Amino acid sequence: MCTAATYKTKDFYFGRTLDYEYSYQEQITITPRNYCFSFRNTCDLTNHYALIGMAYVVKEFPLYYDAINEKGLGMAGLNFVGNAKYNNKLSDTLDNIAQFEFIPWILTQCATVEEAIIKIKKINILDTPFNEILPVAQLHWIIADANKAITVEAVAEGIKIYDNPVGVLTNNPSFEKQMFNLNNYQHLSSKNLINTFAKDLDLKAYSRGMGGIGLPGDLSSQSRFVRVAFVKMNSISKDTEEDSVSQFFHILNSVDQQRGCCEVEEKKYEITIYTSCCNATKGVYYYTTYNNHQINAVDMHKADLESDILVCYPLLVNEKINYQN
Repeated sequence: MCTAATYKTKDFYFGRTLDYEYSYQEQITITPRNYCFSFRNTCDLTNHYALIGMAYVVKEFPLYYDAINEKGLGMAGLNFVGNAKYNNKLSDTLDNIAQFEFIPWILTQCATVEEAIIKIKKINILDTPFNEILPVAQLHWIIADANKAITVEAVAEGIKIYDNPVGVLTNNPSFEKQMFNLNNYQHLSSKNLINTFAKDLDLKAYSRGMGGIGLPGDLSSQSRFVRVAFVKMNSISKDTEEDSVSQFFHILNSVDQQRGCCEVEEKKYEITIYTSCCNATKGVYYYTTYNNHQINAVDMHKADLESDILVCYPLLVNEKINYQN
């Protein structure tokens, strides 16, 4: 399971957690403007926007989990198991794009969410696997820029595009149900409690933070959606890069998954493998990993973006402790 979020101060930030029981050895991957994307059922794309994000690179093809492009558009795919439905037939009138090609198809060609919406309305998402080893991932997606966020779901009824006013996404149920569920939490507040229980009872707020009583704390996807939406929508920070990045990690750390709390099989536990925070305005990809809480960064503009070769950086996964004496 995973959680994605957006955040805006002076710049626009986009990121996610990857929560799973094992890693595919994903890497920070920069795709330069002249890298040739060979799509299965449409023409190759040899000149496009540059990308940076987290990807599992197989046979020189970046299978992106999340990424931003040089224009400030971000996109991430999150598990949507049981609800995602792709087509198994080619279309004569739409762009035929395999599920694993969806992120690069959008980010290489679209500078804004509005441009992405136009592109999505002309797409046929196929259930083509990348190879015989990697199955088709059941996903839905968040796409966002500094002005707008949407959620895209390919379901049995077709492709649905939802405005995403909270700028967050988790997993099941469908996005419209996640948004409706927020109605159950409209009483939550960052402010101190006011006694509305009964006017004749002298009830006291005995602790700070009691306005948040009822905020879910479990690891289910619906509860994570509520929690990260509340934290994100109430977050305040300065506009500096350090404060903005720090606050973004605090937002996503509110739904961090610790080893041992979510057993998916005998002695196999889902954990937050990595957390990302992209400054989509400047093209910097920040991340932490489960065993390395130090914030690391890769700047896409320090790579040769006119190249045609992928640039990959392995994750720094070991803890780094700063001893002060």
